[in-house]
Amino acid sequence: MNRRPGWVFYCSLILLSLFVLLGASHPEQLAQWAGQALQFTTLHFGWLYLFATTGFLLFCIGIGLSDYGRIRLGADGEAAEFSYLAWLGMIFSAGMGVGLVFWAVAEPMSHLASPPFGQADAGSPRAAQLAMQYSLFHWGFHQWANFAVVGLAIAYVRFRQQRPGLISETFRASLGSRVDGGWGHAINILAVVSTVFGVATTLGLGVIQINSGLVSVAGIGFGSPQQLAILAGVAIIFLLCAMAPLESGIRYVSDANMLLAGGLLLFVFLVGPTDFITAVMTTALGDYASNMIGMSLIMSPYTGDDWVERWTIFYWAWGLSWAPFVGSFIARISRGRTVREFVIGVIGMPVLLSMLWFATFGGSALYFELFAEAGISAVVAEEMSAGLFATLAQLPGSAASSLLMLVLITLFVITSANSATFVLGMFTSHGVLTPRRWSRLTWGLIQVLVAGVLLLSGGLVALQTISILAALPFMLLMIFMAISLLTALRNEQRQIELHAAVTHERLMRMLDANDHLGAEVSPGSPLAADPAEVTAAPPSGERE
Repeated sequence: MNRRPGWVFYCSLILLSLFVLLGASHPEQLAQWAGQALQFTTLHFGWLYLFATTGFLLFCIGIGLSDYGRIRLGADGEAAEFSYLAWLGMIFSAGMGVGLVFWAVAEPMSHLASPPFGQADAGSPRAAQLAMQYSLFHWGFHQWANFAVVGLAIAYVRFRQQRPGLISETFRASLGSRVDGGWGHAINILAVVSTVFGVATTLGLGVIQINSGLVSVAGIGFGSPQQLAILAGVAIIFLLCAMAPLESGIRYVSDANMLLAGGLLLFVFLVGPTDFITAVMTTALGDYASNMIGMSLIMSPYTGDDWVERWTIFYWAWGLSWAPFVGSFIARISRGRTVREFVIGVIGMPVLLSMLWFATFGGSALYFELFAEAGISAVVAEEMSAGLFATLAQLPGSAASSLLMLVLITLFVITSANSATFVLGMFTSHGVLTPRRWSRLTWGLIQVLVAGVLLLSGGLVALQTISILAALPFMLLMIFMAISLLTALRNEQRQIELHAAVTHERLMRMLDANDHLGAEVSPGSPLAADPAEVTAAPPSGERE
């Protein structure tokens, strides 16, 4: 396969380089323009983010429950590449990352201080209940549905149709050979740009969180100079990792992530307010299940409140911009799974784990705030990323747990950034599974530069703003991607039904011929074949 860079590589590189130059030379101007663009986008298209993300969830559920759910992402009868538990662990690791660590305390405490839509008094028990309800909503089924749509589409074309794992290939059922030309290049360029901004947002959040951890552990100052220095240090590590084969380096870092995350989760659950955590999780699950539809499609046209834009739309946009990377990774590890297994695995089990994480860390923070007057809410109001370490400070062994949490965040940042270099290299090298090292290095540097520019242009606000803006065009692309995937599944189903009809007709003709002859058929005659053996392989899913 051709591994040389083409239009997608150079055009994406030019567009992102121009953004970096503009941000580095005029950071304040970039922040102003981005703010104006954000206001226009949320004012005119905010509703579309809500409808599209809810639609993706309904689409995945419908596909999984339908007859298409039996279609295998690979050849018929092919065994899954990974065990079920290992597969679920990798899915959760890919979708979890820095986001859950950053927001597990910051979001519930923010909602406690400023309840959604003013539905409760700040700091009240009702505000705490709403805080957990909306936190689970933002990290629940909708978020994972974004990943599932992209992942399922890529896995289907890669393993069922044996085509390159490019975003453009998922449109072949609708666009035909046009995906090999300008249309396909434009789609892949958009995917690359969206992925870079999504990963840069996560890099920026991780750097801010690491800075807060160093303030807690080592007393280092908090601000842009420190964050840029941290970004440079993290960049050196993950760029060195990117030079090694994916299997020999980042695999072990990913395993270490999950072990450390599981250990910290168990520690907080057992040492913290265990009974309160279990009660919070039970109540929040009930609130989430009973209010999910209402939360999915709610805005503030009567009051002008921008809460939805600051929270729900940001989360959906961040997930959409992150979807090409996470979706491609999930697709890569899902060979041999059925469509139904894929849907359950991606939007089912990881959601339960995410809820456990939020209930443990967010629930602990709410307990200390409500019953111990720990002042975590004030800490979060001053700096969101500091809330996690303020919560750990309420537990025994806080120095050790804070240090381990700092290590975990750093590992998550390195894992995400390094994996993204491979995905971006694939997207810009005709879908090869092992892009060249210089290509991975190039995209690693671009991610770092974009993240640095965003930190200079406004920190957390800039990261949220660019996620929403970058996600809009890719969200539109995902709508057509879902339509194209449904078209491909329908075409395959028709081929299977046609094959079954032809086989049935052949069987009936042979049986009629036997009846018409009215004589014993010799053992060597073709008519003596067992009808059950008159089958042929279906037209899809064959290996190369």
